[in-house]
Amino acid sequence: MKAAVIVFPGSNCDRDVAVALEASMGSKPLMVWHRDTQLPDLDLIVVPGGFSYGDYLRCGAMAAHSPIMREVKAQADKGTRVLGICNGFQILTETGLLPGVLMRNRNLKFICKDVYLRVENAGTDFTRKHKLGDVVRYPIAHAEGNYFVEPETFRAMEGNGQVAFRYCSKHGEVSDAVNPNGALSNVAGVYNAAKTVLGLMPHPERLAEDLLGGRDGKAMFDSLVEALR
Repeated sequence: MKAAVIVFPGSNCDRDVAVALEASMGSKPLMVWHRDTQLPDLDLIVVPGGFSYGDYLRCGAMAAHSPIMREVKAQADKGTRVLGICNGFQILTETGLLPGVLMRNRNLKFICKDVYLRVENAGTDFTRKHKLGDVVRYPIAHAEGNYFVEPETFRAMEGNGQVAFRYCSKHGEVSDAVNPNGALSNVAGVYNAAKTVLGLMPHPERLAEDLLGGRDGKAMFDSLVEALR
């Protein structure tokens, strides 16, 4: 399996996700600088979290126009799996690879804590190690994670299984009380129509080994390796 992690000025989770990928793949992913213009044939591209370009203008807006993103989009269009985490999710919406936008959290504050997520679709290459309805614990750390998309588009997404994760209680109950940022219908992550691109605000790479306090995030990387190897 061949994987790459895209690195922008201001990325700060690129090494974390590289470590998590190596633990699942058994080999190091390729680290790709944002000014690069070409990628080799890959099975997986990860757009990591952080504050690309200092979040100037709008989160992910400048990174979406980096030279490497043209190549990321071209490979995504051919079916290469793409995973965007936190700022990476914001970048993927700005490129148009995923529907919707990420707005300021409803309390207008930066939120850093662990949250529970319910797996809404366990039939994809990103979640095949899970069962439908599984509850996992991932950390979040963002100020702009309030997902929104037009109602008509959202209805179509739900019908097509494009909601990947929802914020929930420890027991899997979805309610506004456990929605940390005001996201539409508690959405924490979404797929593209083909389920080959996933964006999510929580960080699976930050709870992917016991030394980090938990291994819930490892299942996502193991799922990808099982599917793509």
